[in-house]
Amino acid sequence: MRTNLNAIFCLPVLCLPMAAQDASPAETEALVKEAIAFAKANGKDAAIKEVTKPGGRFHKYGGELYVFIYDMDGKVVGHGQGAAKVGVNQLNAKDPDGVEYIKERIKLAKTKGKGWHNYKYVNPKDGRKEPKTSYIEVWDNLIFGAGIYKK
Repeated sequence: MRTNLNAIFCLPVLCLPMAAQDASPAETEALVKEAIAFAKANGKDAAIKEVTKPGGRFHKYGGELYVFIYDMDGKVVGHGQGAAKVGVNQLNAKDPDGVEYIKERIKLAKTKGKGWHNYKYVNPKDGRKEPKTSYIEVWDNLIFGAGIYKK
C-alpha cells in the first residue's frame, strides 16, 4: 500500500516536466491571433483586462508565454506580467545589449503590421537575461504580441 501511495504522490512531479515544455513559434503566433480575435469579439477593454488578468486565458506554460499590448507610442496598455506594467511608457526601454526593442517593435508594427523581432529579456523562470523573440501584430492601432525565449 505504501508503494502505491508513493507512486500517486510522485506522479505529479514526474508529469511536471511535460507541463513545462517550451512554447513553439506557432503557438506564440496563435496566442496573439487568439487575443486579437477575442478583442474583435468582446471589445478592446475586455481584451486588455483578460490579457492583464493573472492566470487568464492568455497565459500559457506557467506564465512564461503571455500576451502584451502596447500603443503606437510605446505605452503598455495590457501586459501578461501584471497590472503594474500597465500605463508605463516603455518607448526608450533597452535590453541588456542596449537595443531599444520597443522602438524596434513599433517600427515593425508601422512598416509591416506584423512579424517577429529579437531582443534580450529577463526570463521569469530563472531571472536570467536571455535571447527572446516576439511575434507582434497590429489591430485597431494597438500592438498585440507574445514572446518566447530562444533555445
